Amino acid sequence: MNWSVRPESFATAEATRLRRAYYAEVAGRYWHRPATEAEVDAGLADDPPDLLVPPTGEFVVGRYGGEAAACGGLMLLPGGPARLPAAELTRVYVSPAARGTGGGGALLAALEAAARRLGARRVVLDTRLDLVEARGLYGKHGYGEIAAYGEPGPYSEIWYGKQLTG
Repeated sequence: MNWSVRPESFATAEATRLRRAYYAEVAGRYWHRPATEAEVDAGLADDPPDLLVPPTGEFVVGRYGGEAAACGGLMLLPGGPARLPAAELTRVYVSPAARGTGGGGALLAALEAAARRLGARRVVLDTRLDLVEARGLYGKHGYGEIAAYGEPGPYSEIWYGKQLTG
């Protein structure tokens, strides 16, 4: 089976299902217990859908064997870190059943291509230290640890960046 990753509305049923699964997993891991539906609803209330469409960003859904199994978004940052036009990755998620199949790499490639189309020369992100799978994915695909470009907090413990070429 192969992965296909394409832009998709943040609000489609499949994108919403994936975003809910993302939040349920990261919140549950943070709280060391399953997140309730109400907690997932509250967590997703602040999602930035208006920034995840061109010309300020993009949201993509990845399908593995035709099934929606991954998602991610990017938003252009005003001015960007290091004064380079930058895009920030957000909501990067591969369903547990599809991990280890190349979906994370396919998702990053699509998001980096979108960042280039939108004029970004650098991609940055923040994450938590306990999200070891995500941190491993970023490292494997050329992301290195960078100085914080936002305020540290319980959900922002480590920052990564990658210069885009081509």
